[in-house]
Amino acid sequence: MTTRKVIIDCDPGIDDAVALTLALFDPRLDVVAITATAGNVSAEQANQNVQTLVDLLDPPKLPRLGVATASDNAPAVDARQIHGPDGLGNAGLVASRLARQHPSEKIICDEARSAQGDITLICLGPLTNIARALKLEPDLPSLVHRVVIMGGSVGVGGNITPAAEFNIYCDPQSAREVFRSSLAKTLVPLDVTNQLSWSLDLISQLPADTTRAGKLLRKILPFLFRSYHQHLGQEGIHLPDVVAIAAAAHPELFTLIEMMGDIETSGELTTGATIFDRRPNRRLKHDMEVAKEAHLEGISDYVLRGLAEAGRATGS
Repeated sequence: MTTRKVIIDCDPGIDDAVALTLALFDPRLDVVAITATAGNVSAEQANQNVQTLVDLLDPPKLPRLGVATASDNAPAVDARQIHGPDGLGNAGLVASRLARQHPSEKIICDEARSAQGDITLICLGPLTNIARALKLEPDLPSLVHRVVIMGGSVGVGGNITPAAEFNIYCDPQSAREVFRSSLAKTLVPLDVTNQLSWSLDLISQLPADTTRAGKLLRKILPFLFRSYHQHLGQEGIHLPDVVAIAAAAHPELFTLIEMMGDIETSGELTTGATIFDRRPNRRLKHDMEVAKEAHLEGISDYVLRGLAEAGRATGS
């Protein structure tokens, strides 16, 4: 079994919390760092949530933690109506505070230099930190194995505006810089993440609340089901960040196609839209892999088995 060194860049977020629970106990993933970014919640709240989740899960290997600062490019938008005022279902979770705090982009660069081509970056939120890391370390593309990005859409429109997916819309300028960079990129768009819906039966399949993982997930996931029902009129939920973790751990579960992508950074209706050049006579070459289809049963099986393993690892 091959183990991949990964950095998870995230904006927790209930689905981020599920993704971290999955990743931190997956033997295929060596999570060397978790870096916070603003998105679902503010930068300050994201920092607190990352610390809270790691404290509560207490994985056998503690990753380095990077702290977020607000983006200069970000519109006034978040997802607290879906995830709760604190981003974690308003469950009253508490954690310690890091004595020494390092910026997320510095952690990314430090770990990339240390691993020399072995790091996979899994981006579950806006791409603010990755764009900053590219400025801080111009050689980052040669130091990172691949960047897996949960974001954008190919043919299904947006979920925060008619044209834009949330993560890209939150910081379109940074997204454009990352898309235009020479980083090896895999995009996991809404087209794929929206295919996998979870019914309320998921709650009964979580680890028991006598485990750290089960206690955490059983506190926060019911809030997400209520939010989807109240605000979106949907009985099932999507966990797009979990699909991105699956793409990093099991790329064989996805059909990937080469595409040329860019981000719209202006426009009254189109800011944050993900644009793909499909012209046969385009001058620029393909610059990323884009997930077109997914083996939904395989992903579901991976997630449920992974959460069960998290339960076993965090039992009393």
